[in-house]
Amino acid sequence: MTDKTTTQSATGRIVLLTVSHRVAPGLLSWQAWETLRGADRVFCEDPGHPQLPYVREAGVAVETAAPTADELVEACPPGTTIVVIPSTADDTDTGLTDGLARLAGSGRVRMPDLELLPGSYDLPGARLLDLVEVMDRIRRVCPWTSTQTHEGLAKYGIEEMYELVEAIEEGDRTELREELGDVLLQVVLHARIAEDADDPEDAFSIDDVAGGVVEKLIHRHPHVFGDESAGTPEEVHALWERTKSVEKHHRTSVTDGVPLGQPALALAAKLAGRAKAARLSVELPTGGNALGYALLALAVEAESQGVDPESALRAAARTYRDAIKAAEKPGV
Repeated sequence: MTDKTTTQSATGRIVLLTVSHRVAPGLLSWQAWETLRGADRVFCEDPGHPQLPYVREAGVAVETAAPTADELVEACPPGTTIVVIPSTADDTDTGLTDGLARLAGSGRVRMPDLELLPGSYDLPGARLLDLVEVMDRIRRVCPWTSTQTHEGLAKYGIEEMYELVEAIEEGDRTELREELGDVLLQVVLHARIAEDADDPEDAFSIDDVAGGVVEKLIHRHPHVFGDESAGTPEEVHALWERTKSVEKHHRTSVTDGVPLGQPALALAAKLAGRAKAARLSVELPTGGNALGYALLALAVEAESQGVDPESALRAAARTYRDAIKAAEKPGV
């Protein structure tokens, strides 16, 4: 540990200590705590800043004041360290930083050393907390969003998923990022609506949704979180299917849980896949609906070959669309 006298600057030191509102107050970095404890003066404009109780509990005196850039420089003679905790949660005080920059550029004063010290850092996924907070406010305040229901928004979920699939097939990374955000928005919005259920026993939150996914992922990955072994993608898939079958032991048919509202080709392939996994020998229907049964047979054949018939037909349709566009051009 370095003695404080060895770190004193001949020109003084002003430290702007930034913190993230997404991290619990008091969980500051070691360097932040050392700087606070070694400071000669600590300023924070906001008396209600969530960090203040923890900083003061650690024995650090904090002055609830907002000195200007000139006042800070004047109060920071050589050998002095001053720490400023900005009033905003996740950014520096731009007025103060602009003032310090202006003084430094003027050449008329001897400037202390200026330092920006992050006191806490966001963990991966931290912006999801912002999304939940923003959605909560919109649900409470927005005249349109506050009246929406699961049923009324269902069509938008389907549209957003189709747009996501299109972005994937197009290979457009910018569109992919945006469409993933739109799908995530639907998830967060539906979860927020669920909090307002008329019957409290029917209510759930985004944390309940995320918690359920976490439990499912851990349970279905015993080779990652447990004692099972799976060294190839095929072994992982087989383990996944066994784990799912245990979870769904209450089902009376292999077709239970297959949504009939999905696109017809995808539905046919899913049913064929369930029958194949259960080792059932099922004859394809024949009769009056000849065209429908012919399409069914093609979907079943595609699934048996490991081809997604929905994706295959979409790819063919895109090629057909391009041919139509070409035919529309003059002289073609």
